Amino acid sequence: MRKVILGLAISLDGFIEGPNGEYDWCFTDQDYGLTEFSKSIDALLMGRKTYDLMKQYDGPSPWSEAKTYVFSRTMKEAANSEILQGDLVQVIHALKQQPGKDLWLFGGADLTTQFINHNLIDEYWLSVHPILLGAGKPLFHDIKERKKLKLTESKVYDTGLVSLRYQPDSDA
Repeated sequence: MRKVILGLAISLDGFIEGPNGEYDWCFTDQDYGLTEFSKSIDALLMGRKTYDLMKQYDGPSPWSEAKTYVFSRTMKEAANSEILQGDLVQVIHALKQQPGKDLWLFGGADLTTQFINHNLIDEYWLSVHPILLGAGKPLFHDIKERKKLKLTESKVYDTGLVSLRYQPDSDA
């Protein structure tokens, strides 16, 4: 069965965007495991706001081969993407049953909150950047109950970025 993997860059103080929606603080000087990760996925899951942000990106997407699913209650169509609506749990369970590689929960924060609250994330891959933004969009908000996780992998890069992988702790 396919897994849902939340994979995001995050500041040390827990933000995924700066106060003006910027992400210029994210390191791009190395691969940081992204090429290998990209081989393990064949679909991106994102909300409408993230989809709109990605449309503004200049240049070819490194994930152009991956299918893009956009969760939206208001969109009627999305270029080169499939819009998903309806019961989130049922939709994700159906996607996980389909043949293919893993599913990358790409953003944003509101959609991530729904996934967390419905226990739909199989793995958390956080790239913690050594910067304090002080303000912006927090990754974790409105979480309804504690979620105990177990660390499965960590890697420290010479830039100070720390890659952390967690899975839900089934013993909790």
